[in-house]
Amino acid sequence: MGVYLRPHRLEEALSALARPHTVLAGGTDFYPARVGRAIDEDVLDIGGIEVLRGITASAAGWRLGATTTWSELIEADLPPLFDGLKQAAREVGGRQIQNAGTLAGNICNASPAADGVPTLLALDAEVEIAGSTTRRLPLRQFITGVRRTALAPGELVTAIHVPRHDAESAFLKLGARRYLVISIAMAAATLEFTDGHVAAARVAVGACSPVAERLPALEQALIGAPRDRLADRVDAAQLAPLSPIDDVRGSAAYRQDAVITLLRRLLAGFAR
Repeated sequence: MGVYLRPHRLEEALSALARPHTVLAGGTDFYPARVGRAIDEDVLDIGGIEVLRGITASAAGWRLGATTTWSELIEADLPPLFDGLKQAAREVGGRQIQNAGTLAGNICNASPAADGVPTLLALDAEVEIAGSTTRRLPLRQFITGVRRTALAPGELVTAIHVPRHDAESAFLKLGARRYLVISIAMAAATLEFTDGHVAAARVAVGACSPVAERLPALEQALIGAPRDRLADRVDAAQLAPLSPIDDVRGSAAYRQDAVITLLRRLLAGFAR
């Protein structure tokens, strides 16, 4: 049997990580992966560390504590910049999962189909990491592959930072049914407007490559486009960063075609 620790101070957690532990936050991935077998690894439960929870704002942006739940995010008073992340939050399982699952757990799990990742990428999010020193890493560098991150031994994610932008965001997901389903494809966009035209654009797609990817060619094509004509700027050639696979949820060709439709619907939603 492994050892279970639930510290109340960040320093205690980091001290425990001097030797390997499986970090537990909401447990929504941890427990389903261990159904029917004993938990024999050492577990570090960070759910009792108060400084890891909550959302705070500053002149530079917002700090989303690592163990902030999806339900807490949905209920938070946040500007339109966060609309896409809230839309993604409502797609993270059912209400019980949203009440337990955490923002940092979603990115540390590093699933290609993690619902929060495309929107956080489109928000230019950075990951705050504590260890022997504290560092911040852009999310696009933090997730390095399927179930792989840039966390070094002894390190722990403590927060996600979102810079302040006067922007709007949105998220769309395609699954085999409306709720409680792993994504076949998903797309997120954060757009800044000046006089009804796009001044800056960040667009990301998930579940269509080992790691969610930004689409720089589409982002560039959107610059200067009027609100009501954004969908017209989507072209299949802009999907070059993606590498969809065939699996039980859909073929690579289906995903490639579905992403184009998702992106056009997503961008059409910004029209007023």
